[in-house]
Amino acid sequence: MHTRSFVAGVVGGILGAALLFLVLVLTGVTLTTKETVIDTAPAAFGSPGATASSAALTPEQIYNREATGVVEITSTFPSSGTDIFGQPIGGGTGVGSGFVVSKQGYILTNAHVVEETSQQQQQLGTGSSTPQQASKVTVTFKGTGTQNKTVPGHIVGIDPQSDVAVIKVDPAGLTLNPIPLGDSNAVVVGESVVAIGNPLQLDFTLTSGIVSAIHRDLNAPSGGTIFNGIQTDAAINPGNSGGPLIDANGRVIGINESIASTTGGSQGLGFAVPINTAKTSMQQLIATGHVKYPWLGVTLGTLTPDLAKALKTPVSRGAMVTKVNAGGPAAKAGLKAGTRTVTVGGLQYKTGGDIITALNGKPIDSADALVQAVSGLKPGDVVTLTVNRDGTSTDVKVTLGDRPAQLQ
Repeated sequence: MHTRSFVAGVVGGILGAALLFLVLVLTGVTLTTKETVIDTAPAAFGSPGATASSAALTPEQIYNREATGVVEITSTFPSSGTDIFGQPIGGGTGVGSGFVVSKQGYILTNAHVVEETSQQQQQLGTGSSTPQQASKVTVTFKGTGTQNKTVPGHIVGIDPQSDVAVIKVDPAGLTLNPIPLGDSNAVVVGESVVAIGNPLQLDFTLTSGIVSAIHRDLNAPSGGTIFNGIQTDAAINPGNSGGPLIDANGRVIGINESIASTTGGSQGLGFAVPINTAKTSMQQLIATGHVKYPWLGVTLGTLTPDLAKALKTPVSRGAMVTKVNAGGPAAKAGLKAGTRTVTVGGLQYKTGGDIITALNGKPIDSADALVQAVSGLKPGDVVTLTVNRDGTSTDVKVTLGDRPAQLQ
C-alpha cells in the first residue's frame, strides 16, 4: 500500500499571482435506504451544553470539547490497470479529515477525499477522465492518548459541485460527538477560528488564526465554482481536507478544502467551503444520495461598460446570452442568444442577443452575478428575468430546470 499525494494546480490560482496554484489538501506526504434528513438546528448537533454564547472560547477549550468529533478518513482507490512493466496504474490510499454531524453516524468531508477527480487522475497518469470513488473508506476516531479507534465507513453520497461528501459509520459501540454547525453567512473578517484535522498524517492537529476574507470563489472538483468561500490564515496543509473550520463559539463555519501556495505548503492562504453550502448538499445527499442544482440553460458573457461601448449595446452592464441550450428552461421561455460575432481586443464576442440585467428585481451586472443568484435557488423555482432585447427592456418568466448530470 502506498500513500498518494493529490495536487490540483490552477495557474494563477484564485488570487491571480503568476506562480500561485490551488491545492486540494487531501493527503499527507509531500516527502439509499433513505434516512430522515438530520436537523441542523443547534439542539440536534454537538455535545451536551455545546451552545453558542457571547463569551469566546479559547483554542484549547474548543479542542478539548470538539476534537473527538473530528475524524481521520483513509480512502483506498483501485488501480486502473497495469503498465508495461506490470506495475499498477493509480490506486493506493489518500488520507483526509472529516467531522461528525449527528449521533446517527453521519460524517461530513470533502468530495475529493473519497473520489478522485479527473484532474487528479491525469496528474497520476491513470489516463481516466471519469471520477472514481474510493473502493474502501475507513474512519479513525480520537481516543484517549494514542488509543484511537478505526471503523469502516460507507459513502452515502458525493457532490463534486460543492466538494462535499457524506460518509456514515455504524454508531453502535461508538460514543459520537457531533460538532454543532454555525452560519457561514454571519462570518466576518477578523474573527478568530481554529482548524482541526490530519495535516501530513499528523492526526488530530489544531491550528488557529482568523478569517482573512470572505466571498472567495473556489474551484470545485467538478470544474465549477463554489461561491462565498472563506479564507483563513490558520495553517492548512495536505490532509486537512474535509476537516472543520470552527469559530470562537465552537461551531463549524466551513469545511477546509484547499490552499493557495507557490510551493504546495501552507502560506497562510487556506480556504473553506461555507457550511451553509455544505448543509444544503448534506441534506440532499442523506435524503436521496445526490444533489439537484437549478439550471437556466444558457451560456453567458459579462458585459462591462468598456465592452458595451465597443459593441454599441443599449445597456452598459449585464449578462449577455451567447448560447441557449435547445430544450432547456431558457429556450422554453423564449430567451435569444447572440447571432453576430464581433472581435474586440483580439477576443470574439457573440452579440445581438438578450442581455439579462436583473433577476427577480435584483440588478445583475455580470455573468458571475447571475450564476451565483441562480445557484441559491431550486429546480422548479419560477424566476423573472429582466432582459434588454434590441434596446427594449422586458420581463421574462423562466421555470428553472434540474441541471443535467454531465454539467455538474
